[in-house]
Amino acid sequence: MEIKRKILHGMAVLLMVCCNFVRLSAQSDTPDELFQEARTAAFKEKNYPRAVDLVLRALEQAPEYSDIRVFLGRLYSWSGQYDNAKEAFVSVLKKDAAYEDASVALTDLEYWNDHYDKALMACDEGLVYHPESKELQLRRAKILNALHRYREAHNVASELVGKYPGDDTVLSLLRTIRFDSAKNKVSISHDCTWFDGNYGSYLHDYPWHIVGLDYVRYTSIGSVITRVNYGNRFGKEAFQFEMDSYPRLLENISAYINAGISNQSAVFPRYRVGMSLYASLPHSFEAEAGFRLLHFSGNTFIYVGSIAKYYKNFWFNGRMYLVPGDSKVSHSYSLITRYYYGGADDYWKFKVGYGLSPDEVNVVQDFSSSYKLKSAYLSVGLRKSIHKLNVVDVTVSVVRQEFDKNEFGTQLSSSLTYIRKF
Repeated sequence: MEIKRKILHGMAVLLMVCCNFVRLSAQSDTPDELFQEARTAAFKEKNYPRAVDLVLRALEQAPEYSDIRVFLGRLYSWSGQYDNAKEAFVSVLKKDAAYEDASVALTDLEYWNDHYDKALMACDEGLVYHPESKELQLRRAKILNALHRYREAHNVASELVGKYPGDDTVLSLLRTIRFDSAKNKVSISHDCTWFDGNYGSYLHDYPWHIVGLDYVRYTSIGSVITRVNYGNRFGKEAFQFEMDSYPRLLENISAYINAGISNQSAVFPRYRVGMSLYASLPHSFEAEAGFRLLHFSGNTFIYVGSIAKYYKNFWFNGRMYLVPGDSKVSHSYSLITRYYYGGADDYWKFKVGYGLSPDEVNVVQDFSSSYKLKSAYLSVGLRKSIHKLNVVDVTVSVVRQEFDKNEFGTQLSSSLTYIRKF
């Protein structure tokens, strides 16, 4: 029995030694080494769960290590665990209200979640201790801009430009604020359409021209547009005066209202009226339903419906027009795609369609005629912002158009627009 007891005691001692060895091995990494491993896991491997585990191990050894706790909050932010992230940042600030990195991180967290008032509060509290902080001042300007407090945002950004005149980030922020605060926009456009020989010598030798001048004013309830178009077609000249508005009616409902008048129905509709309602739907969808009323030689009602969707950098819009007639309803369709490669005014655009569209400036066919002319078209364009406040838009299109019953020709069109915001 004595031998057996000694053997069991020896095994217990050996097991205890092994456990201590394993524990000591697990803790052989210092907090700094674990911190570095966590950064590697997060930035190079994109393995946030492993990074969180490494940071928590480091904090077991050094619970007062603020840099590591702020990084833990960042990891939670990137993982979508916003409550845990905020708790980590606040805990650091409670111990040291002057900890700049924690103020920056908390400001970012609130800003990314569109809590602009809370973000501004966190930023201002950090600026109490670090009034010259470039990082906090940059964030303050961004937050003020998001709150539409443009003058204050512009003042902060201008001061930063004075301090850091060669900093591209600061200069880009100032341009963004100027762009976002622009309440006015003027544009001039020129559309030209050429015809092949199937249309006859006159149209072949004398292309159509439209020159447009727009003024847009952004208001608190939506934008208002006034427009003057000059057209030269069929050897005749005319002016068209239009007004558009896009009022916001409810949180997810907006409208489009259009009215126009012209002195020559061979060039433009004698008058036109249009209205649509837009509804924002879940999953980044938007639906439209409305009508257009055109008067050439008679009145024609055209009903329009569309569905739009944002997907990553793409915007898709499918549209349908219905024109009731005496015996049947004619229809036309189009699909528009935009690929955004920068801001709201930086995208490629593609359009394919069948049938006539009353919203196209180069359409002058009489929608009230008994025979509905067939049409198919393809267009490609580029819209590009230059220093934020200048925008250039170029579009080319080709149209296979029925100009008389069973008589077809090809049209080639170009459109050039320059926009200035102020």
